[in-house]
Amino acid sequence: MEIETFNKYKFIKFKCENVVILFSTASGELNFNCHTKEGLINLEKIKTYYNLKSIGYLNQIHSDIIFDFDGTIKDGDALITNKKNKAIGVFTADCVPVILVDINKTVIAAIHSGWKGTQAFIVSKTIERMQEVYGTEAENVRAYIGPHIGKCCYEVSNELIEKFTSKDIYSNIKISYRNNLDLEKCIIAQLNEKGIKDENINITNACTSCSKEYELYSYRKSENKKGRMFSFVYVNDI
Repeated sequence: MEIETFNKYKFIKFKCENVVILFSTASGELNFNCHTKEGLINLEKIKTYYNLKSIGYLNQIHSDIIFDFDGTIKDGDALITNKKNKAIGVFTADCVPVILVDINKTVIAAIHSGWKGTQAFIVSKTIERMQEVYGTEAENVRAYIGPHIGKCCYEVSNELIEKFTSKDIYSNIKISYRNNLDLEKCIIAQLNEKGIKDENINITNACTSCSKEYELYSYRKSENKKGRMFSFVYVNDI
């Protein structure tokens, strides 16, 4: 993991062979809200800076709907592609961005996993789709979990915690702390259940609500709830 800077902006960056994974921050007030002119302009800046043919994203609806990227904007929360120099990404401001990379088939996925998506097993289902459509094998998957609201700050209702703790997959894992829910542990449990080992899971350890290391947007914390970060991945054509 490293920090990549251009202009006044900072990105958390990972590299995996010829695949590049980037999580934007709020440094320099960089905002990727795609419902604003500013957000669309910033997406174009990213496209130019990284010499990308296109940038794929969805109209996120907190679902378990997954698409293979075809250049259009649909309603859903996960994208998959094996095309080179075509980035795919998700917007977040507390929800969990998850990037998956199949290092053998060179298939990439970008997932928006808020509590609804996590409860609906969107990460598990994305892996299943990669396996069914692209022939992905779990041993070849590398996972990257970006900045999101952490267990330190994510207070929810007892009812929601019970919805998670009642699932068999979390029965032997501590995913709640008083009224706080640990979405990251839930997602790691889904990755493990699909055969992805801990050593192949990379985390940024950054809470959007209380991080001292990075400037990050938090929907819960901010009075101005318009700021969004963009987590994206692309395959270099080398």
